[in-house]
Amino acid sequence: MTVVAVIVTVLLAVAGALTLFRLMRGPSTLDRAVATDVLLAVMVAGIAMRAAYSQDATSLPVLVVLAILGFVGSVSVARFAPRKNEKR
Repeated sequence: MTVVAVIVTVLLAVAGALTLFRLMRGPSTLDRAVATDVLLAVMVAGIAMRAAYSQDATSLPVLVVLAILGFVGSVSVARFAPRKNEKR
């Protein structure tokens, strides 16, 4: 189980680093919004991995709050994002 936890931690760290790179480099605001959503998903996966490894369910409310925050943020960005063919 420890080997799996180490592999998952390394993969999540690499995913987080690549997402931070896209967050800083992203040419548009929508790219940065998607990178923020992906970073939140990586954080949720990391907390879930820690909860599964330690077999402790005290961090599950944090997972629920982060998942709701990610959903509301994604919907808000999709709702208020400027469209190319929008007539004013």
